Amino acid sequence: MKRTLPGFLSLFFIVFFNHAFAQSAANSNSTVNLTDLKFTVSEATDWTGLLVRKSGWFGADGIYTIPLNGIENKHARKSDKVLFIFSDSMIGEIGNDNKLQPGYTMTHNTVALLDGNQPIKDHMHFYWAADTNGRPKSIFSPTTPQTQKGDYYWLGDAFINNEAGNATYIFGYRIHNVASGAFGFKEVGNALIKIPAGSQPPYKDQQQMDTPFYITDAAGGSGSFGAGIYVNTKSAGAIAPDGYIYVYGVRGKAKSLMIARVLPGDFENFSRWTYWNGKNWVADIQQVAAVTDHLSNELSLTALPDGRYALVFQVDGISATVGLRIGATPYGPFGPIIKIWDCKPDMLKSTYIVYNAKAHPVISKPGELIITYNINSVEFDKDLQDYPNLYRPRFIRLKFQ
Repeated sequence: MKRTLPGFLSLFFIVFFNHAFAQSAANSNSTVNLTDLKFTVSEATDWTGLLVRKSGWFGADGIYTIPLNGIENKHARKSDKVLFIFSDSMIGEIGNDNKLQPGYTMTHNTVALLDGNQPIKDHMHFYWAADTNGRPKSIFSPTTPQTQKGDYYWLGDAFINNEAGNATYIFGYRIHNVASGAFGFKEVGNALIKIPAGSQPPYKDQQQMDTPFYITDAAGGSGSFGAGIYVNTKSAGAIAPDGYIYVYGVRGKAKSLMIARVLPGDFENFSRWTYWNGKNWVADIQQVAAVTDHLSNELSLTALPDGRYALVFQVDGISATVGLRIGATPYGPFGPIIKIWDCKPDMLKSTYIVYNAKAHPVISKPGELIITYNINSVEFDKDLQDYPNLYRPRFIRLKFQ
């Protein structure tokens, strides 16, 4: 007869070893070099050129890349497919004279599929939904119980959950336009979008669920999870897998980092999520620590070849600097900002802004990281007429030495 530990003893051992692992990791990583990284960096013109389009999709921000085989931490093969997801996207026509043609429109999100691992234009196919009149509309629009009229989604990071039926999970930020504020919009909630395995764009069988991952405080500050995901599992090709999905959030004006983690099989069970309080993993989201700061609302964490971790972001959210902090583990500690790229040459006009840098390991070859940052304008409509292709990600290539 098979004997099992009583429930309370099982719980004791789980808690004990979880605490012991965290303490051991903190002690063993106190000597990790968090300040030095040898690298070179250059424009990745091949990848940047992939998104220069004149017909159909011709611009967006919010770019994330997801391998459809779920192997997050390795370069895609020629036989693989890579899902690109975008937030606000432009659809229309640019004439031979490089002038924007009448009839263009913006949707709040689109996707693309790349066949293989090379930036070949004919291998990239863009998708959006359509209304009853055939006009472009967002693939993902809020339908959850907490949705209010006028809400729309911008997209956070995503991954394929190999341990839960190979479903795709995408974080959706519920956004609402407001009359006050610097930008005229406000995040009002956080949702999780689930796409069943084998589903094809525009994902009519998608499922959506409200999450508890949008938080506010008494001072009026707010934060949200989904800015980045690190899949630290063996099936995802992680270097040092511990079996957890790490989900990163950004909070407040300081752009502080919050970290949560959960086992793949519990991803939809929000009561099973835990949050890093700086010393331990705890169940109370209100105890989540500000691990580091000066980040951007979209970012990435990637394992480096030497076993350390690279947190890539736009310094202070909107700036001309792409930054990197080295982490000892997926949850820190993290070192000082290492400035890896100056975006000023892309800021052709004083109205242009640069934001939300992140890395894309699935399209990066061994020994390098492909990194993107977004270009936009505070006078969007006017500048788009002058330069229709201004609004799209730019790519750089960081090579480790």
